[in-house]
Amino acid sequence: MQAWEIDLLTYQAQLRVKEIDSIPHIYCPVRHKWLVQQPEEMVRQLVISYLVKVESIRIKSIEVESNNHVLGEMRSDIVVYNGGEPFLLVECKAWTEPINQSVFNQIARYNLKLQFPYCWVTNGRTNYIFSQGQDDSYHQMFNFPKGYV
Repeated sequence: MQAWEIDLLTYQAQLRVKEIDSIPHIYCPVRHKWLVQQPEEMVRQLVISYLVKVESIRIKSIEVESNNHVLGEMRSDIVVYNGGEPFLLVECKAWTEPINQSVFNQIARYNLKLQFPYCWVTNGRTNYIFSQGQDDSYHQMFNFPKGYV
């Protein structure tokens, strides 16, 4: 399967990082707080930077690691709403984790309950984006979905 061609590393210079007690931290503009800089958190922040800077998604339309009651114990990494309606569900993995069938199954399982029209899986290097069809099938895309206003 061919990946979506996007280089999230180009947004790394736009991230806010600092050391707190000799531990690297990264700032999350959605949650308005400094977080320990873990590999998966870095990927989340790169995705947020891309969404805001390139796709003009409003920060207020983004939720990070939200505890959606529909998912129960599970947490979605990033969700984007468009006028209050579901738009995009993003599953982030660390750089070292491969994007494989298990990751696709995970986001499909989440989206079975959440019903977002678009899903994106990423480890920062490899990216796949899909649209969900009327019959709950997924169709791979090679560009960011249009229609966010």
